Amino acid sequence: MDPALAVLLLSSIAAAMSTAGVLPLVRRPHVPRLTIGWAHALAAGAMLGAAFVLMTATLDRNLDVAALGTLLGIAFVRFTHMASGTEDLDLDRVDESSETYGYKVLLVNAFHSASEGVAIGAAVMVSLPFGVFVALSMAVHNVPEATALAAVLRARGVRLRHAAGLAVVSNVPQILMAVVAVALIQAAPSLLPWSLGFAFGALVYLVLAEHLPESYRKAGPTTIALVTIVAMGMVVLIGGGSGSGGGGG
Repeated sequence: MDPALAVLLLSSIAAAMSTAGVLPLVRRPHVPRLTIGWAHALAAGAMLGAAFVLMTATLDRNLDVAALGTLLGIAFVRFTHMASGTEDLDLDRVDESSETYGYKVLLVNAFHSASEGVAIGAAVMVSLPFGVFVALSMAVHNVPEATALAAVLRARGVRLRHAAGLAVVSNVPQILMAVVAVALIQAAPSLLPWSLGFAFGALVYLVLAEHLPESYRKAGPTTIALVTIVAMGMVVLIGGGSGSGGGGG
């Protein structure tokens, strides 16, 4: 399959999986704090697992360049948050009355999905099985992340189906950046280690700076650590057979 078509399909499926995140709100209008904390922990674990397998894909490539890409990924996430004024935004303040709060939460999720799109695109250019695995990891990650987003939107009076639609819309940058990453790497294959490093740095930074702090505010650190580690371990275990060592780079 053509890499551009493959990444378009895979990233679209990952984005569409966000709709499953609203299921916990079907029978009740509000999600308990503990559930939101676990949702962030599951998202963090899936993202850390994906970051780990992305890192292993750089081991037989230019490690110095990948390291610079990692710094670039961290800088990108940090800059986008600072430029948009969302660096200290609490993503789960369901009682927040500010008119702009809901838009800022959607904006933050869009920024997150852009980095995830680079991860999917770079993974597809390593090998198609590896790309499928990373895309599925991001799909799993998108479900609990959408639960946390939908909880905020529902508290602000957004209908359930509209919350599901907005969760998908916030992941559109994931699709766009996945396609862009593939196009750039096809044009200049030397960009692959840069892209892998960028994705690794961005994903790890998001986990450490946002997902885990959000989790700790909602649940005890022991529970959150266990949920995160189990989720990460499952992703890494499954990723062992995804073919990250081969393919086009």
